Amino acid sequence: MGALTQGRYVSAGFVLLVYYTTAVISKGPTGNAPSQSLSPGTLPHFIQEPEDAYIVKSNPIKLRCRAAPALQIFFKCNGEWVHQNEHASHEYKDLDTGLKVREVMINVSRQQVEDFHGPEDYWCLCVAWSHLGTAKSRKATVRIAYLRKNFEQDPQGKEVPIKGMIVLHCRPPEGVPMAEVEWLKNEEVLSARADDHIDTRADHNLIINEARLSDSGNYTCLASNIVAKRRSTTAAVIIYVNGGWSLWTEWSSCSVPCGRGVQRRSRTCTNPAPLNGGAFCDGMSVQKITCNAICPIDGGWGDWAQWSECSSQCERDRQRACDAPEPKHRGKTCEGAAEDQENCTDGLCTHNHKLLHDVNPESVDSSNEVALYSGLAAGVVAVAVLVASVLLYRKSQRDYGVDVIDSSALTGGFQSFNFKTARQGNPLLLNSSIQPELTVGRAYSTPLCYQDTIDKELFDPLPDIKVKVQSSFMVSLSVAERAEVHGKAPPADAFPRSLKRDFCGTTERRSKPPPPPTLNGPPAAGAEERWRTTGVFGHAGGRLVVPNTGVSVLVPQGAVPEGSSWELYAAIRPGEPSAQPEESCEILLGPEVTYGPPGLELSSPVAMTMAHCAEVDPDNWNIQLRRRSHDSQWEDVMSVEEESTSCYCLMDATSCHLLLERPGSYALVGEPLSQAAVKRLKLAVFGSMGVSSLDYGLRVYCVDDTPHAFQGVVAAERSRGGQLLEEPKTLPFRANTFSLQVSIQDVPQFLWNIKPFTTCQEFSFPQVWGSNQQPLHCAFSLERYTPSPTQLSCKISVRQVKGREQILQVYTTVAESNQEPVPFVMQTDCTVTSQTGPRAFKIPLSIRQRICATFDTANSSSSNKDWQLLAQKLHLDRNLCYFAQRDSPSAVILSLWEARHQDSADLDSLASALEEISKIHSRSPTRSRDAADGSDSNRCDAATPSLYETEASAPEYTG
Repeated sequence: MGALTQGRYVSAGFVLLVYYTTAVISKGPTGNAPSQSLSPGTLPHFIQEPEDAYIVKSNPIKLRCRAAPALQIFFKCNGEWVHQNEHASHEYKDLDTGLKVREVMINVSRQQVEDFHGPEDYWCLCVAWSHLGTAKSRKATVRIAYLRKNFEQDPQGKEVPIKGMIVLHCRPPEGVPMAEVEWLKNEEVLSARADDHIDTRADHNLIINEARLSDSGNYTCLASNIVAKRRSTTAAVIIYVNGGWSLWTEWSSCSVPCGRGVQRRSRTCTNPAPLNGGAFCDGMSVQKITCNAICPIDGGWGDWAQWSECSSQCERDRQRACDAPEPKHRGKTCEGAAEDQENCTDGLCTHNHKLLHDVNPESVDSSNEVALYSGLAAGVVAVAVLVASVLLYRKSQRDYGVDVIDSSALTGGFQSFNFKTARQGNPLLLNSSIQPELTVGRAYSTPLCYQDTIDKELFDPLPDIKVKVQSSFMVSLSVAERAEVHGKAPPADAFPRSLKRDFCGTTERRSKPPPPPTLNGPPAAGAEERWRTTGVFGHAGGRLVVPNTGVSVLVPQGAVPEGSSWELYAAIRPGEPSAQPEESCEILLGPEVTYGPPGLELSSPVAMTMAHCAEVDPDNWNIQLRRRSHDSQWEDVMSVEEESTSCYCLMDATSCHLLLERPGSYALVGEPLSQAAVKRLKLAVFGSMGVSSLDYGLRVYCVDDTPHAFQGVVAAERSRGGQLLEEPKTLPFRANTFSLQVSIQDVPQFLWNIKPFTTCQEFSFPQVWGSNQQPLHCAFSLERYTPSPTQLSCKISVRQVKGREQILQVYTTVAESNQEPVPFVMQTDCTVTSQTGPRAFKIPLSIRQRICATFDTANSSSSNKDWQLLAQKLHLDRNLCYFAQRDSPSAVILSLWEARHQDSADLDSLASALEEISKIHSRSPTRSRDAADGSDSNRCDAATPSLYETEASAPEYTG
């Protein structure tokens, strides 16, 4: 140790010797003090003292001292002097005080600190000398900085009810210096200053006093010091909401118009709705009571009264009253006349009310002749005026090159106008089988803003339109159908204000409603084959897909008995469906889909998916599933809002998923309950060159927003080489009885000329609302003044009066070389029609079997109905009674999940649901059981009481 001291450190005596020598040398040659002398009577004063430091990794640290006045400064570490050679010193004069300032610095390495073994940390201080003595600085400790990897306590995820308290514990890893802690939520730093609900305390715990839904997220504890940062495991915090019942609705009207029936009221678990795994409401959602509806009494005529005396008019009358019985309780009134008249002179009374024997026969003959000749003269004059008017009108229209061939133009009524030119073809009409009298030459019957007289208050015509004509799709109707559409209107007071009478009243007044106009007449010969797909399926199951229609049929694994196979088919019935009755407001919401063959026997239901065009809202729609019987009559299967054990219906935004056990033809039919009911329309605009090189035609289609309905438009435009000029758009069409207007805007007037009376065209409300998957279209015919303009830009506005509007932007090249049709592929896998075996399913067979074995076994062995929890986590927890009736509820739930996610392949949602169920079981078996039982596990036993039970319990309600 002595040798080391001599080599690196100096003794105290040596230091004093150096000090004395320095003091002598500092004097001048005369022995006096130098000109810049130290202030007498001043000890050294430290301007900068060494500070505590941390060695990071292998980087040495520097310790600095600065003192004035000072002749020398040395460091002393751990009680021993540091060798002078290891000091780096610097001296300068302070301009303010005139004193000499000395600054000294040394380096301390990691090896020096590690080699030191003492009772305390490695330390260093400074000693400064002046003429009057020495001064010591503070001790500065030097430590090696580090931060362990593992947290002493990680935060744990938890589920907390809303408004509950959240406490997340965190103990950071050991480190020097001590780590600072901050909290991250979804990778963003939490600040207690920005949110009063959050409390981050000195013990590093995170406390949220009153949990909100927004507090759900992934929380991470972040510890850091000068060495490193460490992240804890992520704790998932879920704020769940237990469901609460809403208020009961009003009691419904009696289910029967006469006699004993049932009234219902319902409530929903939406106050609040269960969220994030919260418990479902406990109790029944529907109550029923019996009711007695008073039967209507139809009126009957009483006996006729006595004839009155013969009047001066040679007539007598008699009356009867509708009082045998009187009509009561909405009963029908008596039919027929309440008053009767007859001649009381056996026909001897003449026109001047005199008896025949009192009248001179010659005067009678002369008066009759005068009346006859006067009538003939008036008739000749009227015919002459009419002919002259027609000739003058035809002459005035020659400048436009058109003739009015409909006599309704003379009467001023809103009837169909046909305009024609003499020597051109007919490029606008898609139907080649139109009657000859309607398509002579270029017959662009594009009447605008058509409306019946009874619906005048329902429309909002554009102010600059002087002539109103019906839209161009009407040319595809026969002459008889036109007469039926434009027949005599009923009186204006025949329509009450309610939706049913406004809309349905029009239908009820027709002897037989005309069918919706079709784009190309009857279906083509190969239409049925185009919408039909077949496949052979065995025990492994599979999937049938009708391409580009949104229709598929999933045959579950194990549905076909092992060792056998079935050839199944799925088809869309071509032509106009008839699932909706003629005398109602119901409309078809999707295609009529058939699967079979008849007599198909499977051990589990198939999952059928079909597209629909309704914006589903139970308050605005009554949607029914119907099935075609053996005698081609339609029968109700179920309402989509009701619960049934024979069929399951799940309505998504654009598709309906059905679990079916009986093969046959099925269709979705909707009845609007209010004017807020909305069905979606798909809008598309196509274009093509006309017969002349200067002509160009635009065709705007309005069709129900289902893939299959749009394929009718695709087929028609592909056959004629049309180009899709804008991406199809969707328009919400409300059941408010207002029409749909289509107008063309922003056409360059100096380059293009639009044919007369075609700037605005209109579909009436019944035509659009009752289109039933058949496309409607109108055409705009444009003509270039010269061949030079090759670009066409304009806007197509499609709007419902007092409703929504959609704009189709057209920008296209009209050169002849640019007439190749664009593809209309609707799906990427449009050529795949059937898949069998494991390829058809998203869930591997082994995982599916494990899920079913786990959840179905728990259901059969205990009261803990785990399959209900599975349905709840997969958002399939309505109509649980249907699943409860199956041998394997979990298998049916997974089949429905497969049908619902056939395009997205969203296995992550299934994995997340299974993980949540696993956490619930591992954390709180009791709560898992309560959550499962909270979804009305006993509801299936009491959801459909017999009529006898209902009647016996009157007037008390039954579940």
